[in-house]
Amino acid sequence: MKKYVIALSICFLGISSLTEAQVGVFIGPGFGYGPMYGGRYRPYLRRHQSENLPPFKPTLNVSFGYGFPNLDKNELPSFTNLYVGTTSSQLGPITGSVDYRFSRNMSLGVIVTHGTISAPYYNYNNTSSPSLTGSLNNWSVMLDFIHYIPASDKVTPYIRTAIGINSWQQSYTDGQGTKVNLDGSPSELAYQIGLGANFYLNKNTGLFLEAGYGKYILQGGLTFKF
Repeated sequence: MKKYVIALSICFLGISSLTEAQVGVFIGPGFGYGPMYGGRYRPYLRRHQSENLPPFKPTLNVSFGYGFPNLDKNELPSFTNLYVGTTSSQLGPITGSVDYRFSRNMSLGVIVTHGTISAPYYNYNNTSSPSLTGSLNNWSVMLDFIHYIPASDKVTPYIRTAIGINSWQQSYTDGQGTKVNLDGSPSELAYQIGLGANFYLNKNTGLFLEAGYGKYILQGGLTFKF
């Protein structure tokens, strides 16, 4: 599973790089190498587009969000003769990120998530009541790479790729509520890939919505620029 996640993250980084580059070769009158647009060779298109944009100023971006559902349920360990039932309770993940936007199209930073998840374990031979209840408490810290696709002053779509580590606390109780000592092995790899957009209410404050996979499928929250 880990190798597929890493490969997918690399693909997202590749897509970001390609959208940033947008270069190609034109063969015909005026043969050359440079940015392509509409199937025609435009060697100075990107430069002219940049000249029409306001001067870029680096910013420190801080965001706070809430994701749903908590996909840490997928990390509940498997035990012999038991299977995991429907989630009984969950929190988050609550997310916080700090990113330095060093160019018009890219930023690099750190995203931290926290969440809890609880679900029953059923015995294959007795599904009338849970044999165990398992709970996970997670903190994750990930390196956060964002590729922005500038659209306007009010809306900025982006692609997120984040990868890092998980820190787990586990708890298991039997049907009578007695704590059971079991050694599970949730993954230490934390990751999130997503496609989202910032919607700015004013120059420095906005809302964001994001869809993806890793820690959550949907996330929304507040974002600030400094």
